[in-house]
Amino acid sequence: MNRIAKKVTTRGVAIACGALAALPAVAHHSSAMFDLSKELMVEGTVTEFSWKNPHSYLTVKTANGPLVLELGPPSTLNPLGLRRDAIHVGDKIKIRAAPPRRGTMALGRELIRPDGSTLPLMIGGSAKLPAPTAKAATIAGTWVPEGFFKFVGSRGSWSFTDKGRAAFQAADIKKSTQNECIPVGAPQVMMYPTANRIEVGKDEVKLHIDWMGAERVVYMDGRKPPVKPTMQGFSTGKWEGTTLVVDTSHFAEHREGLALGIPSGLGKHLVERFSLIDEGRHINYEFVLEDPEYLTAPVKQSLLWNYSPDLKPSGVKCDVKSASRYLKEE
Repeated sequence: MNRIAKKVTTRGVAIACGALAALPAVAHHSSAMFDLSKELMVEGTVTEFSWKNPHSYLTVKTANGPLVLELGPPSTLNPLGLRRDAIHVGDKIKIRAAPPRRGTMALGRELIRPDGSTLPLMIGGSAKLPAPTAKAATIAGTWVPEGFFKFVGSRGSWSFTDKGRAAFQAADIKKSTQNECIPVGAPQVMMYPTANRIEVGKDEVKLHIDWMGAERVVYMDGRKPPVKPTMQGFSTGKWEGTTLVVDTSHFAEHREGLALGIPSGLGKHLVERFSLIDEGRHINYEFVLEDPEYLTAPVKQSLLWNYSPDLKPSGVKCDVKSASRYLKEE
């Protein structure tokens, strides 16, 4: 820690404000272990690169010794333009990072290339998805959501029951099922900026989410739900013009079924609308989330999904060791 602290430079209020916008800094756990108000410039040689979901890790041999950095996962870095072949063992690299607040691991934020240009190493902050230019005729295709932090950051303003408020205040991200490569449920799973593919059929619409292998099926043929509730619930759909309206219930109780750290009950109910806008460049994704056990009023939000027909899903499966590695560093 002392060696790391010597190389930390503070960038003032601008970074502090950016830190708030980047909460949480990584895909499925709290950023409390990193000091996002400070900047650490890391220079050295790559000795190890682990390109895995839901976190990538990089070990750099610096003048002060080896340093491990946590990076974003392939699922969220892929839409931002970072590929596996951008970094190799033996490369001389320069990285803008956030130093540890506790533990010894730093958070990689940007890879600075020799020409001075940068590549994002995490979602949030200055990392921006490219503006879509192609136009879709229907909601079928590949889309990348924007607005993950808006959803996660809004939890404090939700109208909770006493039970819900107590659960929110006691939330412990270390107990997340995502540490075991079990994805969270909708609507949160719909927020990650990953390459999501919508497949439209006559009797069902399939939602392939590039986050821990999550899959949802929307039944359009009026079938009845199964006997046993599930984490993702049972979804039925209908078309209102070109808008897909999805009604999901029959959710299983889960300790983080509403969002990170917030449980859901058997009364959880979700209505989503997928509307093609901007001449097919975006889907406007809207949802209304209800759960009488934990919420006194519905949660309503919307965000854009960017049409990205040339983007391929990462194809990288969730790795349990990668998912829980950060727990050993705190």
